[in-house]
Amino acid sequence: MAAEATQGKVIAVTGASRGIGSGLVAELAARGHTIGCLSRKGQGPEDREVPGALINLVCDMEDETQIAAALGTLAEQAGRIDVLINNAGLHQEGVSADFPKADFARILATNITGPFLACREVYPHMAANGGGLIINIGSFFERLGVKRNLAYNCSKAALGALTRTLAVEWAPEKIRLIDVAPGFVLTDLNAKYVKSDSFQAFIRRRIPTGAASTVEEVARLVAMLVAEDLPNLTGETIFMDGGQGINQ
Repeated sequence: MAAEATQGKVIAVTGASRGIGSGLVAELAARGHTIGCLSRKGQGPEDREVPGALINLVCDMEDETQIAAALGTLAEQAGRIDVLINNAGLHQEGVSADFPKADFARILATNITGPFLACREVYPHMAANGGGLIINIGSFFERLGVKRNLAYNCSKAALGALTRTLAVEWAPEKIRLIDVAPGFVLTDLNAKYVKSDSFQAFIRRRIPTGAASTVEEVARLVAMLVAEDLPNLTGETIFMDGGQGINQ
């Protein structure tokens, strides 16, 4: 049965099952939006109960066919797609001199090729509807030389470049792109490490605000961007790292 999309906007969120993606779904659904939850398992948030209009779709960001099918199904069931949030991502550390080619390729496939394909597939839907918003979830690592994170750093820098390029190219169709680039974010997956004494000492030393961001904080920023019609805000990267990236 087709989902009702009479209230709020229709929003596709990739990587919707855990971490930041789960928080995005919860915050946006609570504000009355219809959420297409795209994940490998084809389900919405695993770590919380989220009431609201959710459409769960199978989507592996390494699979071009699945990306196209998921977005096409969402548009068919909900009637349109107003917003795409490219959140799904893969992070893997390793010494650069020994980093396997296959692992490097997989990180880029998930973190930059997948978002490119999702943007390409959502484009005709947004163009036909008179515009739309694409939010890419990047990272403040894009402007840092973080050792042991070469593939991840490269993928997030490329995501910023994708944001800028498509913002210019698609502006005539009133499709805007914004790169939201958090710093360290406390999630259920890294909670033990982030709360360790050594990392807390690092936070106090390096992050001017003295704290890592929460998933809810990132979700509220994204929800603000979704809520406001700001025609000239496009192509920008918004860093949310507590001032760490500019702390010298």
